[in-house]
Amino acid sequence: MNVKKRDGRIEQFQEKKIADAILKAFNAVGRKDGEIAKELAHQVTIELEKNFAGKIPSVEDIQDIVERILIKNGFDDVSKAYILYRKKRSEVREAKRFFGVEDDLKLTVNAISVLEKRYLLKDLNGRVIETPSQMFYRVAKAIAAAESLYGRANEVSKFEEEFYRVMRNLEFIPNSPTLMNAGTEIGQLSACFVLPVEDSIKGIFDAIKYMALIHQSGGGTGFSFSNIRPRGDIVKSTRGVASGPVSFMRIFDAATEVIKQGGKRRGANMAVLSVDHPDIIEFITAKSRVGVLNNFNISVAVTDEFMEKVFKGEDYNLINPRNKEVVGKLNANEVFNLMATMAWATGDPGIIFIDEINRHNPTPSLGRIESTNPCGEQPLLPYESCNLGSINLAKMVKYGKLDWDRLRDVVRIGVRMLDDVIDVNKYPLPQIEEITKGNRKIGLGVMGFADMLIQLGVKYDSNEGLEWAERVMKFISDEARKISVELAEEKGSFPNFEKSIWKEKGYKAMRNATLTTIAPTGSISIIAGCTSGIEPIFAISFIRNVLEGTKLLEVNPYFEAIAKERGFYSEELMREIAKKGSIQDIKGIPDDVKNLFVTAFDIAPEWHVKMQAAFQKYVDNAVSKTVNLPREASIEDVKRIFILAYKLKCKGITVYRYGSKPEQVLYIGSELRRERGETLEFVGADSEYAGGCPISGVCNIY
Repeated sequence: MNVKKRDGRIEQFQEKKIADAILKAFNAVGRKDGEIAKELAHQVTIELEKNFAGKIPSVEDIQDIVERILIKNGFDDVSKAYILYRKKRSEVREAKRFFGVEDDLKLTVNAISVLEKRYLLKDLNGRVIETPSQMFYRVAKAIAAAESLYGRANEVSKFEEEFYRVMRNLEFIPNSPTLMNAGTEIGQLSACFVLPVEDSIKGIFDAIKYMALIHQSGGGTGFSFSNIRPRGDIVKSTRGVASGPVSFMRIFDAATEVIKQGGKRRGANMAVLSVDHPDIIEFITAKSRVGVLNNFNISVAVTDEFMEKVFKGEDYNLINPRNKEVVGKLNANEVFNLMATMAWATGDPGIIFIDEINRHNPTPSLGRIESTNPCGEQPLLPYESCNLGSINLAKMVKYGKLDWDRLRDVVRIGVRMLDDVIDVNKYPLPQIEEITKGNRKIGLGVMGFADMLIQLGVKYDSNEGLEWAERVMKFISDEARKISVELAEEKGSFPNFEKSIWKEKGYKAMRNATLTTIAPTGSISIIAGCTSGIEPIFAISFIRNVLEGTKLLEVNPYFEAIAKERGFYSEELMREIAKKGSIQDIKGIPDDVKNLFVTAFDIAPEWHVKMQAAFQKYVDNAVSKTVNLPREASIEDVKRIFILAYKLKCKGITVYRYGSKPEQVLYIGSELRRERGETLEFVGADSEYAGGCPISGVCNIY
């Protein structure tokens, strides 16, 4: 017997699919009746054969019969659960149809919304002209073409299929510019760039021009403003006085604001200033007023020497970058307190531990690293770029155990794919192409880590959780290095290999100067339907603002499955949880479930830092991780976090105290709803929020 799908395709009827659907309905009401589900599915088959002899039933016809069979056998409660499921699925299909996207991968409504808005190709009238799977094939085809450059033209189709399969299965997804631009005229596939800012009008405005080109193609930019002479310093050519780095940052910010109007997504920047710059106080307080430097994250580059003086309460020197002369002193502890105070109040600045970054600089002979990409996870040399991609760890768990063999396969495919991007990429500037191809840095990372822990039954904020972090990341790092060595033997080492630390470590070949990075994965984790990067769950149940005026209740799928399996699921419970996002204070939920499903705000701040440090041990580049703080957190809490991050050898640290900025994309208790005559408050999240820093803009661009 055949069945007619909703899109018109004809497929062979499978009784097992009916049994599985019925079993889910049984589980939804707390029953575990596998054999009965099989028997009921067989009754459905008999009735189909009787009623549709010589005809092809539709999916809706089959579902109608399932309802009748359930009621006929006295399973009214199961029938109700099945009807509600049908209704929910119908609403989801209608929502997807609104976006004009043919969903051939059964993604979430929010994933379809993000894909339609940012990624899927459109015609001149703005109509979507590709499906999600066609997008992945476009990307795979464009990247695999790089293999033909190395005499492997006969294997291009093989790698094309491998790249396509890991993306289609949502096991590995490259960064946003790759999804948007691969196989198109733009062809710029990297997310991360660092540009130098020279101490001259020409140098500054060259950097703004280069930034515009990068933002136009979907990339993010980082800058060190440490070389610009301080406010009030002499300008010899005009005999005037300098306005200082912060004044020029505002010009970069204004340019970004204009450029983003015509782009697929907003531009994003990182501004870094050395802690010994004379304008450091102005920099630290630069975002104290709302609406200033909205397109920037800002971070202070602190040294080991500065941190030691903080601990001792000593003064340190301020250095004019123009002539390297000492022009003043500040108390290190007072500056550190100011950083913590501003981070507590506004979320900025973050801290970059610049000496720790340069201790791991793979090519120190090429220069000192001074800045990172917008979210801090990718330290880069001037003009250097890097492309990223993340493994979905949620997909690596099979039957409650991590599938190490599959993880190894995906690591190998991911490294080759990211390395191929370097060759097919269209670079915005020749100097970017030169150093990027000279070092061939890639950033293989992870997402869905919290989902992985839940499936393994491991609490996020626990020693076992930290052990899993180290174990998984060490495995990924080791396997990535193995395949990079193989690729070097196959295609050649990165050109600057002889000047690198890899040579000193005894490696005879290495394809890539760096291999691993932990990025925020905002948009791509929404597409994959998993948690962002290494962040914990941000809410168990919440209201998602998919469209203006269209809001959907989202429930963590693992929690929903456990709730149904153990018999405490109900729509009322899900809506009650959505008022807080957390389940810790809700009655009727077993303690072991509460222990497993902790949200970002349930977790003590120290555990956020410990988790970041656990990953950093086995990451070549850096780790993007937000330490989420409750509204009532103190400035002393922020200071403790900064110090802990330094002592645990993190490369940088970012904190966010809930409610410290008005333009959040996550709201707790601020979604007002009228239900049954009463006003209820729900946790609300914008369409492109996936976890981590709950500020709109630069924290969530990847």
